[in-house]
Amino acid sequence: MTEKQNGCKVVKFGGSSLADAGQFEKVKSIITAEAARRYVVPSAPGKRFSADTKITDMLYTCQKLAAEEKDFSETLAAIRTRYLEIAKALQLSFDPSDELDIIAARLKEGATKDYAASRGEYLNGMLLADYLQFPFVDAAEVIRFNENGTLQMTETMALLRNKLKDMPCAVIPGFYGAGANGEVITFSRGGSDITGSLVARAVRADIYENWTDVSGVLVADPRIVKNAAVINTITYEELRELSYMGATVLHEDAIFPVRAAGIPINIRNTNEPSAPGTLIVAGDSADSDAQTGYTITGIAGKKGFCAINIQKAMMNAELGFCRKVLTVLEELGISFEHMPSGIDTMSIILSEDSIKGKEKTVLSKIRQAVNPDACDIEHGISLLAVVGRGMCRTRGTAARIFAALAHARINVKMIDQGSSELNIIIGLLDGDFEESIRRIYDMFVNSVVEEVIEEQNS
Repeated sequence: MTEKQNGCKVVKFGGSSLADAGQFEKVKSIITAEAARRYVVPSAPGKRFSADTKITDMLYTCQKLAAEEKDFSETLAAIRTRYLEIAKALQLSFDPSDELDIIAARLKEGATKDYAASRGEYLNGMLLADYLQFPFVDAAEVIRFNENGTLQMTETMALLRNKLKDMPCAVIPGFYGAGANGEVITFSRGGSDITGSLVARAVRADIYENWTDVSGVLVADPRIVKNAAVINTITYEELRELSYMGATVLHEDAIFPVRAAGIPINIRNTNEPSAPGTLIVAGDSADSDAQTGYTITGIAGKKGFCAINIQKAMMNAELGFCRKVLTVLEELGISFEHMPSGIDTMSIILSEDSIKGKEKTVLSKIRQAVNPDACDIEHGISLLAVVGRGMCRTRGTAARIFAALAHARINVKMIDQGSSELNIIIGLLDGDFEESIRRIYDMFVNSVVEEVIEEQNS
């Protein structure tokens, strides 16, 4: 495939979009509504209701029980029922029973976790291909991983392009591929987004549509801010920052393949297909604040961090001080997130999980390495990111952020801003996390909405 195909869209559907037969019908309506939607990447069936269990989680359970030489037939029967219900309701010619028998046999033989988890997408892909009457392409044939489990981009692109060059349409299941020996390997959870991105790059799509259960990327977590506004346009760089800090609409690694090819991503809602969603574009293609009307683009964050606080007089004059401290962390296999510092103080922000069980060792080795006046670990820290291309062009943005927090009597533990001025990272106590997001949202979004309403009424 040497030339970009005109009118070509790759469409990926998440687990909630393919949870049952009714959702399959919505998906087919979306695909058939535009002839350009020719390459489809499905996830495994997700939850049909809040108390339901995702197929992928059920498959993990089967593999775990099989590895422990325990009976997994009950869980596999529940999986079988889900797929058979979909096939029957849609009157498909494809019967998943034989494939499920193969999966059961492989599990008894000691199949890996990756193999087990991948079968959710594999079977859903076969069902959807039958329903759409599209060719089915097993992702294990076209997505290639290195021995260390990392994606082999060059070979993957070659395999995908060779396979799809004579296929005007196809269904390629997401989430998995294979190593050179054919053993199935999966991406991390949510990795179907990456598959869609790879297919979009391979076929040189005009756009990559990622269909989910929300009408785009939201300015803030709707579990914290009710009726959070949708971001109309966002850059790859902004979304990367938000994804890293906890925004979960799109897998953060799905950005790279399409960004390199200049292919925009459109986040859409399967249950509200008329909504335009969020368009993700290159930085030089968007003026986010002009598109949204807000100085900031989004707010995201997560809990579960701690700080190693180090104090020593004349620290700044001691050659190699920082290197010695970071060498201790490197030798213990601990990575860090941020490192704010002063003349005689420095703090290292890292995840609680990375240091769990190593606290005493870390402190002891740091004391041996740099002989600090004081050194301790502070737990219960959250990180919050305020992201937006408009911030660097708007005076007083930081002042407004911290004024909003100050008015709520919220203490800031750390401030970090990158040279691009794309985001401001704030460290605070876990107990202040949700209220901080609400206060910043009020300052930059609700206040703008109120001003617009006042202007309209005046």
